[in-house]
Amino acid sequence: MVLERYASAIQACNACAVATETCAAACLKEADVQSMALCISCDLDCAALCRLAVKLMARDSPLVDEVCRLCALACQACAEECGKHKHEHCQQCAQACLRCVEECESLAKGA
Repeated sequence: MVLERYASAIQACNACAVATETCAAACLKEADVQSMALCISCDLDCAALCRLAVKLMARDSPLVDEVCRLCALACQACAEECGKHKHEHCQQCAQACLRCVEECESLAKGA
């Protein structure tokens, strides 16, 4: 089945999408929301690309590799930004993003 090939990447992308959406929502509740603006923006970009990657993997689109490369870039940027903040939600988000980077890069390389 096609989904077996993508199973771990789909899991990582779904977990990352949830983590980034959660992080964005938590950032909006921080006392200094303005200082979290870049984090929120990265979170939303990452979540959108993770969800797109999952949709394309689910239907075995010929664009999976390209979208996974872009998803990995967004996740890496998000991990770096979230890693700058000490909030627990940012740290958890950064970890989920790094796992997604690994899975998406591996998939895009055909491993």
